Amino acid sequence: MAATPLPVTSPPPPPHPLHPPTSATVRSLTAAGDHAAALRALSSLSAAAAPLDRFALPPAAKSAAALRSLPAVRSIHGAALRLDLLDGPTPAVANALLTAYARCGDLHAALALFAAMPGRDAVTFNSLISALCLFRHWLPALGALRDMVLEGHPLTSFTLVSVLLACSHLAEDPRLGREAHAFALKHGLLDGDERFAFNALLSMYARLGLVDDARRLFGTVGADDALGGGVVTWNTMVSVLVQSGRCGEAVEVLYDMVARGVRPDGVTFASALPACSQLEMLSVGREMHAYVIKDADLAANSFVASALVDMYASNERVDVARRVFDMVPGGDRQLGLWNAMVCGYAQAGMDEDALEIFARMEAEAGVVPSETTMAGVLPACARSEAFTGKEAVHGYVLKRGMADNRFVQNALMDMYARLGDMDAARRIFATIEPRDVVSWNTLITGCVVQGQISDAFQLVWEMQQQGRCTDAAMEDGIAGAADEEPVKPNNITLMTLLPGCGMLAAAERGKEIHGYAVRHALDSDVAVGSALVDMYAKGGCLALSRAVFDRLPRRNVITWNVLIMAYGMHGLGDKAIALFDRMVASDEAKPNEVTFIAALAACSHSGMVDRGLELFHSMKRDHGVEPTPDLHACAVDILGRAGRLDEAYNIISSMEPGEQQVSAWSSFLGACRLHRNVELGEIAAERLFELEPDEASHYVLLSNIYSAAGLWEKSSEVRSRMRQRGVSKEPGCSWIELDGAIHRFMAGESAHPESALVHAHMDALWERMRGQGYMPDTSCVLHDIEEGEKAAILRYHSEKLAIAFGLLRTPPGATIRVAKNLRVCNDCHEAAKFISRMVGREIVLRDVRRFHHFVDGACSCGDYW
Repeated sequence: MAATPLPVTSPPPPPHPLHPPTSATVRSLTAAGDHAAALRALSSLSAAAAPLDRFALPPAAKSAAALRSLPAVRSIHGAALRLDLLDGPTPAVANALLTAYARCGDLHAALALFAAMPGRDAVTFNSLISALCLFRHWLPALGALRDMVLEGHPLTSFTLVSVLLACSHLAEDPRLGREAHAFALKHGLLDGDERFAFNALLSMYARLGLVDDARRLFGTVGADDALGGGVVTWNTMVSVLVQSGRCGEAVEVLYDMVARGVRPDGVTFASALPACSQLEMLSVGREMHAYVIKDADLAANSFVASALVDMYASNERVDVARRVFDMVPGGDRQLGLWNAMVCGYAQAGMDEDALEIFARMEAEAGVVPSETTMAGVLPACARSEAFTGKEAVHGYVLKRGMADNRFVQNALMDMYARLGDMDAARRIFATIEPRDVVSWNTLITGCVVQGQISDAFQLVWEMQQQGRCTDAAMEDGIAGAADEEPVKPNNITLMTLLPGCGMLAAAERGKEIHGYAVRHALDSDVAVGSALVDMYAKGGCLALSRAVFDRLPRRNVITWNVLIMAYGMHGLGDKAIALFDRMVASDEAKPNEVTFIAALAACSHSGMVDRGLELFHSMKRDHGVEPTPDLHACAVDILGRAGRLDEAYNIISSMEPGEQQVSAWSSFLGACRLHRNVELGEIAAERLFELEPDEASHYVLLSNIYSAAGLWEKSSEVRSRMRQRGVSKEPGCSWIELDGAIHRFMAGESAHPESALVHAHMDALWERMRGQGYMPDTSCVLHDIEEGEKAAILRYHSEKLAIAFGLLRTPPGATIRVAKNLRVCNDCHEAAKFISRMVGREIVLRDVRRFHHFVDGACSCGDYW
């Protein structure tokens, strides 16, 4: 924004000889919105020694406030003091200055001015109450109201609007809001044709969570009032319902509005269209779009176009969103429309498109990005491999003066976390004051994304201790100011943490989170519920997972997908397919690509070949789901595991060659290892070496195939090829949660503090197993060494050590739950069966592909994995 000449003290431009400015000039320029010109006119008045009167200064103060020019406000204040214009028959000048100081961010000056005013009127108190609300000082605002009443000043609807705003933010005592309502009724403040006080009352009840009260109040509007009172009241009710999550009711109000002859305007659709996004009601959104197209004014409204773009993008129709965007003439595209398109692309993962729109908005249209723009585009900057100037974006934010905006700070934290620079993310977090739940959630999410699960849980504890200078918070450099309030974890916090519990197989921590959700009424939230279903399933507690699923009042496609996937991972293909059939019949959610991936994986894990192929061939015909490369890979996996390698090869051959074949070839290579088919394995491996030359698993699988066939020289060549390319195999790691702590084990390692005891116990188990007929499967050792040396290596595989530790540290009869980062090897699978029978325990082992439940010498997978 260009610098504004300061009134009175700034050198004025030479006055026009024929039309010198007057007080009326200042008033008319302010009324026309030409605020910079109004301040220049005031400067000219002063330079010309023309009298500055109480008619010129109030509009000038209003213009200074509109420009957020605190120096200009101070200069006007100084002029008023010199000319003794603060004392007079009315406090108009002081009132205008009070409001201007507040809008320019100087509440201290506003309060000092109020305290020094010799005479105050109703406008003075209205300005003070409004200023206090602007700074979110809700209780002092109500205190000013009491002083206003005590001094005998009349209350108006303007007073009521500010008071209702203050009451709406005092949710701990909703009685105050109802008292304000009663006061308004008693003094007739809701009478008359003006509806803004009535609309403020609706909004207050909504903010207090008393949406039913708002609906009852809305119901008191008669048919004549609804038409005469205006569209604003209807818009307020629609907005209230959408913001309260009652989107279905919002759509009903919109239909009722049209039926009663009230013509929707741009605000109506800008408020109602988000309901279609949240309810995934694309058909209703299209109806609204059709209504908009028939009305030329609505069709040209940039705010409506912004809501349409957001609605289509939220319903995964970014292509239609772009068509809506392109239909708005370039000169008519407001900032909100550009932001909606940038965010739509970014949320869809179309990062290059988001960056392209971002670059165009300023370069072509001259639209300056806002904080919302940056918060939307920063995730795209972080994810896009084509965009290399990621850290430079932080510099752009600093130059634009956006670095103190909380939304931008959160987006920057997220960007650095995605880049793996958690130190930078924490430094930004340390500058945020005050920290709200979104800021905490952003940093917690970064820790989870980077696998720092323990740090994430530590942050959750610290957020609830905010304002208390704990040692842990001080060490992390994130101990907030002492006057900051503790922050309660919300549904987003829980949704972020729960996958971390599943990743670590940390069921006890997950149960603690579940308990918190129940105590704070968050367990009925569909997103939290879905995360709980997933967490219990990945922790091996399938019965609890199903219990949470059954208790949810509403389920979406994610909830169904999670449980179908869980049944498949646990080898319960029949239950997975039964649940799929129930999903289709219930019409509660429509199957999507992920649903079919889950169902096909379940068929693969359980050997349900015919049903899997039936689903694959019918998904487009019966459900409109296109057979994507990932779904082709599932079909290949089903056939490959069943030994039907030629049919699996034909499916891959039918696909378009290129990177989209990677998953299919990878599944096929795994099937070749399972069935020891060297010839086809070599073909698959060579294709994968071309497409993903740096992926270690491809080399390992081919080496396994050669080793199993006794082709040690070829196996050694593959290992040599890995070394030449600098490709290294991820080391096997297994972990187990006991007493709230995660214990990790690596093959043969001795870093664990109880390593000697664990190895000794494993030695004892080994001898007992050998005595009961166990024979080590030395084909799992991919080195050409003596059989005895191979057996010694197998004895201390990570999953065996974790099981031994669990047996040592848990009471007799307790289930042992172990997780591993790789696929369990044949020998450990066989050993776990023996151990489960010897010790009379259930052992649940989760590897990278599925769950294995070992009970009395048998595995739930039926040795089919």
